[in-house]
Amino acid sequence: MNSTPFTRTPSFKPRFGAEGARRSNGNKQASQVAVRPRPIALAMASDHGGGGAAADGGINYAPGLGLRASLEETTADVACKDSQSLPRPLSISDVSGSVNGSRLRVAYQGLPGAYSEAAAAKAYPNCEAVPCEQFDTAFDAVERWLVDRAVLPIENSLGGSIHRNYDLLLRHNLHIVGEVKYAVRHCLLANPGVKKEDLKRVLSHPQALAQCENTLTKLGAVRESVDDTAGAANFIATHKLQDAGAVASSLAAEIYGLDILARDIQDDSDNITRFLMLAREPIIPVIDRPFKTSIVFSLEEGPGVLFKALAVFALRDINLTKIESRPRKNKPLRITDDGSNGPLKYFDYLFYVDFEASMASHNAQNALRHLKEFATFLKVLGSYPRDMSEA
Repeated sequence: MNSTPFTRTPSFKPRFGAEGARRSNGNKQASQVAVRPRPIALAMASDHGGGGAAADGGINYAPGLGLRASLEETTADVACKDSQSLPRPLSISDVSGSVNGSRLRVAYQGLPGAYSEAAAAKAYPNCEAVPCEQFDTAFDAVERWLVDRAVLPIENSLGGSIHRNYDLLLRHNLHIVGEVKYAVRHCLLANPGVKKEDLKRVLSHPQALAQCENTLTKLGAVRESVDDTAGAANFIATHKLQDAGAVASSLAAEIYGLDILARDIQDDSDNITRFLMLAREPIIPVIDRPFKTSIVFSLEEGPGVLFKALAVFALRDINLTKIESRPRKNKPLRITDDGSNGPLKYFDYLFYVDFEASMASHNAQNALRHLKEFATFLKVLGSYPRDMSEA
């Protein structure tokens, strides 16, 4: 981790003024968002009023069944009608590297030293990492051109899915352009001179504390939950606590000047978090390398409807790697009349599916055309290279 060449942004400074701005071939258009600089993490006013409108009905493809439809959906909210000023889809070479010769600014959630920062550095080795207070803030920062990309967790091998980010994927008009897996290795940290036997309490994120159950039980210290692992390390360092430790990363120990009392204290060594790489523009899919595609759709209520939806992939030998269901926020209940027992109320679900195919392949395009015939809502969240590397 120490050799990873990326720049950390300890405090956020908007690139285009205090209100932010939207880039358009050198012309700057105010985005009307108030930004308050914070000492550590990016903070801004969130406005989600129109971001999830497509979820209420209809079909929204981005980057959908063909490149033309994909580009039309991507640029729907761009005010300037000059075709040369519209955002272009990303190519494979754009997934990591720089934008117009400058280093990518990549948003992540948490304080410096968070596992998300390490994942951002793995996804974009030469990036400028920008901390954000909340997941929503990171989404907003990309949409408002304050950063170039975001790297956010979507699922963990022990803790399961991060449902908040599934909801935000639908609410915001961003595209998945890649994924990265990161192995979480917890360390027990303390201020210099503090020994294990001095610890009366240990601070960390609730999931981190749960993942180190055996070690902490043997230690006999009281466990205290905080918002994130790096925040726990920052807290004990700032207050120079002599009776408290933190469960966090080795990077957090380096940043906050703490000693590592024990490494790899997690109960399960296979603790992997999968992160998504998000951008304003979709990536141009190809068929000469392994790709994954993420979609979200909803269906009418009825026997065998979900089976029919999944069959469009099985019939074409397309492998599904994940399926996740979430109740629709705006319309959680659907009322139907079966003709005998009167009106019935059902939860109205959205289904998030990942499958191993590129949207450049006719097989995947035909599968989604088939699904479109009976889905009440369908959106392609991204078609992107699979992470084939070791976590």
